[in-house]
Amino acid sequence: MRLFRLILLSLVILSLVVPAAFAAGNAEKGKALFNDPKLGTNGNTCGSCHPNGKGLEKAGDMSKKEWNTPSGKEKSLEDAINICITAALKGKALEKKSQQMHDMVAYIHSLGKAPMKHSAGY
Repeated sequence: MRLFRLILLSLVILSLVVPAAFAAGNAEKGKALFNDPKLGTNGNTCGSCHPNGKGLEKAGDMSKKEWNTPSGKEKSLEDAINICITAALKGKALEKKSQQMHDMVAYIHSLGKAPMKHSAGY
């Protein structure tokens, strides 16, 4: 009986941890997608309007409640990303729970992180 409880507890923990690991985005993959013209159909990329993420440094702020887009205000970063993909790139919106969307969100979050500064002593 004790072994059964241990196995059951392990399965419950795994069921909570594994989906979270897959849901995490990869900022490097998101950056590649951000600069991929295949995201749309008109040859442009997200980087065409936002070279190196310029102008999106605050877009990944976790405390934001609204995102301004050319089409209006959006209630989630994912919706704002999809507006840009469909309107500016003439592409197909990403599924909100897709790995590509998680990667794009991770990249946009990374834009708000200031680079480390080294002192002159290095």
